[in-house]
Amino acid sequence: MPKLPKLVLTDIDGVWTDGGMYYDANGSELKKFNTYDSAGVLFCRALNIPVGILTGEITNMVQRRAEKLNIEYLFQGAKDKVAIATKLCKELNITLDEVAYVGDDLNDIHLLKAVGFSAVPVSAPSYIQDIADVVLTKKGGEGVFREFVEYILEENNVLASTVAQVTLIEQ
Repeated sequence: MPKLPKLVLTDIDGVWTDGGMYYDANGSELKKFNTYDSAGVLFCRALNIPVGILTGEITNMVQRRAEKLNIEYLFQGAKDKVAIATKLCKELNITLDEVAYVGDDLNDIHLLKAVGFSAVPVSAPSYIQDIADVVLTKKGGEGVFREFVEYILEENNVLASTVAQVTLIEQ
């Protein structure tokens, strides 16, 4: 059973999105985010667990999504996710063992192996699934981040109380 993490980190493409990149006639890139994932952020906030995004892409869309959800840490253009996570852990005075991470692809392998608890969406390649602690039931873009956070909270018997707390805050 995973214990409550002191930091939750997430990839974006293939986790919060379906991994697709949409281009309009003018060449603008678009991404579709699932609003269900915002509840995962709310649950973490209710428990005072900071959230961080680590993504290899650099886009205004991810910046805007992070700002809208008041996500504490955003690292775009992340080439070495383990180095970034290690540095952040030092700043927060925690270890990688106290971090939970959800990712889905090649650039996530090392961090999935390094953290205390890792998960991947069911749409991740099988060789990525093999290294994760848990394979979630949702595909990328279907609310994977929320499922990830809910899984951790359920395993720690705090999901119901956290849902009740968020419900009170949001009214």
